[in-house]
Amino acid sequence: MSISAALQPLRNDDGLLPSRQARLAYRGGMAGSTAGVANGFVQGNLAILPEKFAASFHRFCQLNPKPCPIIGMSDVGDPRIPSLGLDLDIRTDVPRYRVWRDGEVVEEPTDVMAHWRDDLVAFVLGCSFSFEEALMAEGLPIRHIERDVRVPMYRTNIECASAGPFAGPMVVSMRPYKPAQAIRAVQITSRFPSVHGAPVHLGHPHSIGIADINKPDYGDAVPVELDEIPVFWACGVTPQAVIAAAKVPFAITHAPGLMLVTDLRNKDLAVL
Repeated sequence: MSISAALQPLRNDDGLLPSRQARLAYRGGMAGSTAGVANGFVQGNLAILPEKFAASFHRFCQLNPKPCPIIGMSDVGDPRIPSLGLDLDIRTDVPRYRVWRDGEVVEEPTDVMAHWRDDLVAFVLGCSFSFEEALMAEGLPIRHIERDVRVPMYRTNIECASAGPFAGPMVVSMRPYKPAQAIRAVQITSRFPSVHGAPVHLGHPHSIGIADINKPDYGDAVPVELDEIPVFWACGVTPQAVIAAAKVPFAITHAPGLMLVTDLRNKDLAVL
């Protein structure tokens, strides 16, 4: 059963928001891709760093707003971000986390209670899952949702602007479309700059450093048909490539494709 199907019975119970129902399920240990979960609500990428690195990372995000649009940030040592959900607990409410030491993933737990420290700052970055609702509303297919897999993501040769120890390649997510659909996808996603906005590249994966479209660096491969082109959006997994390159002594992120579901509404992010 897909994660979306597993959550479906929860959505109308107890009068709770679908986003909170999803978080409660993940808090209870459910893990799986959040694509298509709690439609209408904003999802976010997660990066948690010690306070000594927080200012540099914040600057990195400011310099690279396409892959790293900040939609929420915690106070030092506080696992709550009330602006994203009054009951939200950043330590438990993501389906699966990654714990990093010296730039390497050492653990992928379903909560990080045992790793939480009083000097940590959490950053939540906009996620392209949020604009997928608008794409589907226009009849544009989402291949990874159709196949119930994680969106394919790739490291590119597009270098991010550096800040302190943070530098490295942009990561992109990919959705295949026929050319006319791709044009419409550009128009639609341009209205959502806080969740990556318009694509950064269309077609020709090799020109942005992707050697094999069938071998994503993160997520799962999806087919690109002969009458389709791959369309690439900046991706909030970029900090994970940067954390690896910087060999930060300690960090926590989400596992790619398993996002934080917030109580923000997708419609409120659109720029008309």
